[in-house]
Amino acid sequence: MDLFLEKVVYDGETTYSLTTAGNTAIVIIMVLALLMASFFTNKDNKSKLSVKQLTYSALCIALAFILSNIKLLKAPMGGSVTPLSMFIITYIGYLYGPRVGISSALGYGFLQLIVDPYIISVPQLLCDYILAFGALGIAGFFYNKKHGMVKGYLAGILGRYFFSVLSGVIFFGSYAPEGQSPLVYSLLYNISYIGIEAVITLVIVLVPSTTTVLKQIKVQANESSSKKAVNAA
Repeated sequence: MDLFLEKVVYDGETTYSLTTAGNTAIVIIMVLALLMASFFTNKDNKSKLSVKQLTYSALCIALAFILSNIKLLKAPMGGSVTPLSMFIITYIGYLYGPRVGISSALGYGFLQLIVDPYIISVPQLLCDYILAFGALGIAGFFYNKKHGMVKGYLAGILGRYFFSVLSGVIFFGSYAPEGQSPLVYSLLYNISYIGIEAVITLVIVLVPSTTTVLKQIKVQANESSSKKAVNAA
């Protein structure tokens, strides 16, 4: 582990940061994941990602990353309220379905791990960055459903909330106030930022003019999508 993570002790608290080798390994994993998502195809060759899909997904990830650095509120042990950053990742799933959505969400998780990590162990790293952010890709399973954009967003953030709560119980339970169970502490801690961001996001997304624009983008993002898939949103 010393090759990829280095110990950092500050004010009596031990955390870890990624070494150069660790950052390099994550970049390699991201590239390999992208290649797998791009070139592994079904027999009918219809699952291959198009240039347009890759472009829109990359733009969404870049936008989500920029928004993630606008922190309206930052929790002390990781997590923050940002303007629409999680929604933008779930929106990729709404555009292209679960395969692209999950791949993009995992890539975004790796990106967050490189740029703004809070690491106390490898299992916690996997839970908080790979599984929690990757769960945002669940939104892709609703891409062709009625009100799929909103349903997908809610499913994605609930997935992230689940893994964040799990991480809190397992790895940060000792921070729970005396007399409070680690589960209750983790539930309250994680809802304090995920829940607030969800409310802000839904207020913005459910404005009719915003919904119309987002549907129009979906039309443009799909070269040969049927209008039925869009109207189902």
